[in-house]
Amino acid sequence: MTAFEVDAWFVREVLPLEAALMEFLQHNWRNRSDIYDFRQEIYIRVFEAALREIPERPKQFVFATARHFLIDRVRHERIIPIEAAADLEALEVAADMPAPDRAVLARDELRRLQAALDRLPPRCREAVVLGRIEGLSRSEIAARMGVAESAVSKYLSTGIRTLVEIFYGEAPTVRRKP
Repeated sequence: MTAFEVDAWFVREVLPLEAALMEFLQHNWRNRSDIYDFRQEIYIRVFEAALREIPERPKQFVFATARHFLIDRVRHERIIPIEAAADLEALEVAADMPAPDRAVLARDELRRLQAALDRLPPRCREAVVLGRIEGLSRSEIAARMGVAESAVSKYLSTGIRTLVEIFYGEAPTVRRKP
């Protein structure tokens, strides 16, 4: 394949998918400022792959490339946004996936976690998401929430104990001061 032929294919088959690709990226990535850079990286990957062999199903190939790109970014940043992990299932293209039963179990666990997080008081939920999911330190959480670190500790403790109760049906252990 010549670069000219790949250019023509790209303009004809890939560029018309841009609106759908942007919607997919915005839906599955929290930081909006990354989206345009991600689009370009995905375009580069698609173009370079097409130089070797033009895919038979361009739409599926573009979205599988986008999905794999987002997974690589999540792994790289070591942050797993629940929304990203739960919503990647919405993409209806063929992709390398774990066994169907494992995928169903993982999605169910993510839904249970999201439902449990939704039951937390708002400040506890915010602290748990920032600390345990986004990986922020207590001082970073305090700065973002506009509260003292001691308040963050309280929110985290209450949130985690409540999640344990929701998941395991156990009464949370209450610390009592002597």
